[in-house]
Amino acid sequence: MALSERPRPLDGITVVSLEHAVAAPFCTRQLADLGARVIKVERPGSGDFARGYDQRVNGQSSHFTWINRSKQSLALDVKQPQAKQALLALLASADVLVQNLAPGAAARMGLSYEALKAHNPRLIVCDISGYGSDGPYRDKKAYDLLIQSEAGFLSVTGTPETPSKSGISVADIAAGMYAYTNILSALLLRGKTGEGSHIDVSMLEAMGEWMGYPLYYAYDGATPPPRTGASHASIYPYGPFQAGDGGTVMLGLQNEREWKAFCDAVLLRPEVATDARFNSNANRNTHRAALQELILQEFQALTAAQLVERLETAGIANARVNDMAGLWAHPQLAARQRWRTVDTPAGEVPALLPPGVNSAFDYRMDPIPAVGQHNAAILAELGWSAEQVAALQQAQTA
Repeated sequence: MALSERPRPLDGITVVSLEHAVAAPFCTRQLADLGARVIKVERPGSGDFARGYDQRVNGQSSHFTWINRSKQSLALDVKQPQAKQALLALLASADVLVQNLAPGAAARMGLSYEALKAHNPRLIVCDISGYGSDGPYRDKKAYDLLIQSEAGFLSVTGTPETPSKSGISVADIAAGMYAYTNILSALLLRGKTGEGSHIDVSMLEAMGEWMGYPLYYAYDGATPPPRTGASHASIYPYGPFQAGDGGTVMLGLQNEREWKAFCDAVLLRPEVATDARFNSNANRNTHRAALQELILQEFQALTAAQLVERLETAGIANARVNDMAGLWAHPQLAARQRWRTVDTPAGEVPALLPPGVNSAFDYRMDPIPAVGQHNAAILAELGWSAEQVAALQQAQTA
């Protein structure tokens, strides 16, 4: 049997998601990758507002393209009685409900775990929010950058002069990952108990976990790690260095043996290894500016490729500082055949396979849906006639 024909871990699992933006869609796309049927409930007409973030992928949003493959789109205005009836009918037999609506919105619609479990005791409900379902910050608006700030991420990221946010939606991704792993755990638990459960995932708490190292570094009032740009806060040399052709190479030394090899085979100046200013990591840290000037002076005679060759010869860890074009064309991703194509309403686009190669199954890589693309098929499964589907469509577009 071909790998693509083998069973996937979540085949037969149905996930209904009231989702938008990044955190919940990132979670549910990963469930879909493993074979789950994900029914994405969207606003009629406009759909998930992330569809309109930009038009970079054949006229479609880059965010939406990234995290919405392999889903079905059901356009419902849940304020309409018929639409609400359809949603509740879906949830009566679903395995998982995921939602990241405004705080309290799902509960006001009668979609709290307490309300739903009476009709479907096996249902797993995962609520994703900025600050959690209770506490003084419960109703506070929470966007990715705001959570990065609240969690202290900005205090340790950037340069000494300027705190910087992450270049990706790191708080949303963290919350989406913990929602995903909690749902997998809840499915395993349900297999033992036969009962569903409620999951409450907070973006702040997800980022709090990821901030564990700087938290403990600043334990009991100690000085927190400084912002050092792309350089390491406590090891030097460790960070980006520019070669003579303008290319930038990231390198990192971990111990005194590597420091000696760096001086011998990269700088070609073995005497620097025993210079009193640089003969320990603590001293190199203290005299960073002087050492940086010395290193850059030597690197000016090298191209980035020549520098990488010397670093490899010396056994020094290194990497090219790639841009997005470099990542698209990365030879390692190509060699491991990590690219597939997925269909979209605007044609096929390349897509990275999910991380992790499993010998037992192949990931699901199905199309990205148009808004409401699957209304007729899904509602027909609930026993709706073509006339009822048409009437709902008319009511939602009135």
